[in-house]
Amino acid sequence: MADDDEQISIYDEVEIEDMTFDETTQLYHYPCPCGDRFEIALVDLMDEADIAVCPSCSLMIRVIFEVVSFRRKGDN
Repeated sequence: MADDDEQISIYDEVEIEDMTFDETTQLYHYPCPCGDRFEIALVDLMDEADIAVCPSCSLMIRVIFEVVSFRRKGDN
């Protein structure tokens, strides 16, 4: 984990399997306590980003997923 992660306040850790995927927007969603939804883009997961943010409040979650399963074809 990068040093920047230590400065981020994470609300929770959520398995990718518990999130909902929207084919149209290519975003994974998870309910936020504020009533909105945390979201993270598929492309961000492919780039090994693991922080989903809520667009309505300051909460963030860490998405737990297997990096290998999100690698782009042709990447090593």
